[in-house]
Amino acid sequence: MPTTRPTKLLAALLAGTIGFGLAAAEARDLTVVSWGGNYQDAQREIYFKPFAELSGKPVLDESWDGGYGVIAAKVKAGQPNWDVVQVEAEELALGCADGMYEQLDWDKLGGKDLYLPSAVSDCGVGAIVWTTALAYDGDKLKEAPASWADFWNVEKFPGKRGLRKGAKYALEFALLADGVTPDELYDVLGTPEGVDRAFKKLDEIKPHMIWWESGAQPLQLLSSGEVVMTAAYNGRISGINKTEGKNFKVVWPGSIYAVDSWVILKDAENKDAGMDFIAFASKAENQAKLPPFVAYGLPNKDAAAMVPADLQPELPTDPKNLEGAVSLDVDFWIDNSEALTERFNAWLAQ
Repeated sequence: MPTTRPTKLLAALLAGTIGFGLAAAEARDLTVVSWGGNYQDAQREIYFKPFAELSGKPVLDESWDGGYGVIAAKVKAGQPNWDVVQVEAEELALGCADGMYEQLDWDKLGGKDLYLPSAVSDCGVGAIVWTTALAYDGDKLKEAPASWADFWNVEKFPGKRGLRKGAKYALEFALLADGVTPDELYDVLGTPEGVDRAFKKLDEIKPHMIWWESGAQPLQLLSSGEVVMTAAYNGRISGINKTEGKNFKVVWPGSIYAVDSWVILKDAENKDAGMDFIAFASKAENQAKLPPFVAYGLPNKDAAAMVPADLQPELPTDPKNLEGAVSLDVDFWIDNSEALTERFNAWLAQ
């Protein structure tokens, strides 16, 4: 038929156009997701921009407030629009067990011995060691609180308080305020009586609470004077002190420290570039650039040794700051998160 050749040619041209369109639609820049605020501002200068220059390709960065359900939904939907994500320890363990992350190439990372043991996983490598601690404005309180017992003492320190909205941390801090020692904390919390005790202690403070969900909120609450003290992330405190000249203080005893890790979402389009990025961000000389911006501890042991002596006292990993501090029990929260979150939400709604 006389139309055969034009039809084939047209089909070929259309196929090429469609193919090109699909390729263009699928081509997505490496997307790295972190926690926002002054921490991500620092990451942008230390990691994102330099890596983009090195690779010759853009790096998009987004922020999130955490939650394993967010990760699971993106991966299960197929073709996640995020590549590299910084996750908390619980999200790392759950996602690794559920196959939500790619396996990391530890040869590219210099080997597991280079890092703190708690920063090593098949699916993730530690990005920071961070602490949730009691914080207050040194310019507004004449007498400094020294413990979670002081946080609960509304007669001595009148005013509103802030806590992260969730069972995790709130229950631990309640028991510490009730006299449980750091060494005994998870043994007590691991019993029904201990959980009841924690909620009973939370009952005392409930009328005085403002619950926050993102890391920027406690800084805003302290700055505005809405709270006299609050739980906060130590790096956020040091960051705002540097950038805005605040005099916010961290109470280290009774703080809870944990490791955040970089992961690559399963079947992420840019997983190879993501692995290269993680390797770049995990180099000792690059990690060591973080503490001058934000006072988080460094999982790369060689990086930790490079931090200037005058910055060490602000880090969660400083030996003095570890005295009386608690390591977050990730296994406890993996086993109990669902039940305790459900009970906490019901308690909060009462």
